[in-house]
Amino acid sequence: MTTKRQHPEQGTQPEQLTLLAPAEVPLQFRLDRRTRERGLAHIAEIRRQLAARAAHTPAWQERVDRAA
Repeated sequence: MTTKRQHPEQGTQPEQLTLLAPAEVPLQFRLDRRTRERGLAHIAEIRRQLAARAAHTPAWQERVDRAA
């Protein structure tokens, strides 16, 4: 999952979001091992799908999508 953040000196750059390490999360928000593994597997699958879509998208179509 990515988001864009404005940096005055850098313009708009994507920022990579990650799951926090369990020690950094308050107890009431911690995930069990199985849920965390399922979440990471889901993120990996979404990344694979996005990479496959990007590999099959013609360059001209990609530019049109960004302009819209």
